[in-house]
Amino acid sequence: MIKTILIDDEPLARSMVLEYLQQYPEFQVLAECNDGFEGVKAIHQHQPDLVFLDIQMPKLTGFEMLELLDDQPHIIFTTAFDEYALKAFEKNAVDYLLKPIRPDRFQKAIDKFKASFQAKSSPKIDTEKLQESMEEESSLERIVVKNGTQIKIIPVQQILYLEAYDDYVKIHTSEGMFLKNKTMSSFEKQLDNKQFVRVHRSFIVKVDQLQKIEPMEKDSYIATLLSGGKVNISKSGYARLKQIIGL
Repeated sequence: MIKTILIDDEPLARSMVLEYLQQYPEFQVLAECNDGFEGVKAIHQHQPDLVFLDIQMPKLTGFEMLELLDDQPHIIFTTAFDEYALKAFEKNAVDYLLKPIRPDRFQKAIDKFKASFQAKSSPKIDTEKLQESMEEESSLERIVVKNGTQIKIIPVQQILYLEAYDDYVKIHTSEGMFLKNKTMSSFEKQLDNKQFVRVHRSFIVKVDQLQKIEPMEKDSYIATLLSGGKVNISKSGYARLKQIIGL
């Protein structure tokens, strides 16, 4: 039996997938979810083999949902947004299905999944590559992180500064610090470079949070933020700041 979950905020789209799946009795649908929060909970609970996943949903997008999974099942995306879905997901997911879903495309997706599943190939998705592809279409406006057993959505405007921490990035906000398994380089590319500046290999700072900058050692500086935090600034980081705020 192939454990399957449907995650889509459109009941009609879920009904269509259910109808098509009736042709394949080996697929057992364990849950239908209306949004990404329900989807994350259902995946953790049921550990499915296959998920049919929408992209644009309330609360969490399909991609944001994937970022919160430790072990990702095979994914077949179902989406109405061909302008980026084809480019972003074709080489990373098992398949994508463009709404309205045609029976022949559904069968092709199922055949691709079966081949992958039977070969026991890895269903892992390169989430960083997917996110970068998606955010080429829309600028980064929020960050989704795990906070214990809770999911925290951080609007970008709440960020004070970012700090490298082993394989993670510390996201410092007025509400506290949160960890994200992501690289500083990816944040640097995705954040508005007029608001956020990479001032050091270990720090990205929100420009309007700077209170004062003082020399520390030769060709290096230290910044004090409005929050009281301290951020190291390298020679190249200081040059970037000069371009943005005219030091």
